[in-house]
Amino acid sequence: MVTQEQIKSIGNVLNNKERPLKERFRALFTLKNIGGTDAITEISRAFVDESALLKHELAYCLGQMQDKNAIQILTKVLEDKSQEPMVRHEAGEALGAIGTPEVIQILEQYKNDPVVEVAETCTIALDRVRWVQSGQKVLDNNPYASVDPSPPADNTKTVSELKTIYLDPNHSLFERYRAMFSLRNLRTEESVLAIAEGLKDASALFRHEVAFVLGQLQEPSSIPFLKANLEDNLENEMVRHECAEALGAIATEECSSILRCYADDDRRVVKESCEIALDMCDYENSPEFQYADGLTKFQK
Repeated sequence: MVTQEQIKSIGNVLNNKERPLKERFRALFTLKNIGGTDAITEISRAFVDESALLKHELAYCLGQMQDKNAIQILTKVLEDKSQEPMVRHEAGEALGAIGTPEVIQILEQYKNDPVVEVAETCTIALDRVRWVQSGQKVLDNNPYASVDPSPPADNTKTVSELKTIYLDPNHSLFERYRAMFSLRNLRTEESVLAIAEGLKDASALFRHEVAFVLGQLQEPSSIPFLKANLEDNLENEMVRHECAEALGAIATEECSSILRCYADDDRRVVKESCEIALDMCDYENSPEFQYADGLTKFQK
């Protein structure tokens, strides 16, 4: 049993700007795994931080916890126009992950936000909440235990059929996400390569989710695709960040070499993502149990 005092101590690490970012991330994911109101309180304290990457991960963790006590905190972040787009986006996605009727009003309010990534996120989140609230069921053989922005598509479709939906911009993002998560759950070479094609999509939000999914899969065949988007200085930083973390999850020597090239990138969120990703590489390649169980969002 973790005591309130211990949770506070972990929270102090998370909220200490003098500590290395990788230590603060470990503290964050430890709090996520502990759960409960006290852990949510400690996580919420860090939304005043200067690191967009850290705040993005705070929102992600609150969504994965699926605790209604986080709704008010996430709503405040989504409403705060001074927060970076990737942070507000993640707050919207987290509200969708919680999935209760209480979040519908705020998501409706921001589905037309002038920041396209925020608007798209809130639209997908609304679709997810309505799908959950409708009582629909689908066999979800998600091997990653993640709370995804959409359920997978029904399991009667072939890879070719799923890929057609996934890459078709005429379908809603929600339906395309459903196809993507079905392809992910197949975990075949064909499905991985099909997913990687989405890194050239017109939507930055979509490309960012594609990179996240490739990080979950941890298949080396996706490295060239992730590398190309990370190397592109014109690419949205939210996408470059997710590509870096995906390479950190794959954790081959090639991945480490790529990440070291961008560890001093002039975009702070990319630089910090590479720092975290290199730490993930060390973890994946170490026999030691360095992280709290379930620390990385890509853990199988």
